Amino acid sequence: MKYYIKQIKLFNLSRNQLREKIKSKEYERLSEETKYKLSLDDTQEYKITDFVKNPIVIKNTKSNEKISESVLQKLILENIPSFLKELGEGFTFIENEYKIKLGKSYNYIDLLLFNYKYNAFVVVELKVTELKKEHIGQVQVYMNYIDSNIKTINQDKTIGIIIAKEGNDFVMKYCSDKRIFTTTYTLK
Repeated sequence: MKYYIKQIKLFNLSRNQLREKIKSKEYERLSEETKYKLSLDDTQEYKITDFVKNPIVIKNTKSNEKISESVLQKLILENIPSFLKELGEGFTFIENEYKIKLGKSYNYIDLLLFNYKYNAFVVVELKVTELKKEHIGQVQVYMNYIDSNIKTINQDKTIGIIIAKEGNDFVMKYCSDKRIFTTTYTLK
């Protein structure tokens, strides 16, 4: 209950916005570590990943279609405000399929976002499989590209979020880059 009261104070929520947060079980989808931090101290600093819910709820308007990465991306783009709220506070959408040139070939970042609270770009990669070590490497390359070519000196380092069908704690345990976060998704 304290969590929702803090949310009302912080974000000046309307009654309907509060109902939506409670109905979507926002608090229950926070990590145990984040719940613990929230119970300790109001003045504690939080990381961007503290408020990314797990799982992220994505509205499925194409229930008959097989879910591929492109279909998942279309579902997100159909209701981008809802998706950004699922990610947490301060996210803004920049572009989908953001084109970058690596060597002689082009690559495409699924979603490029910016978080104005953390003053950082956010690379989001969508995966319809279990999280794999290759996904982490892919996101690291994209993050490094953004840091080297787009980020300004006034901005913080780029953050990476991998949204996969299934998590893999073993892979994340050995991920040395603490700017990469993973979460799962569920279709509603």
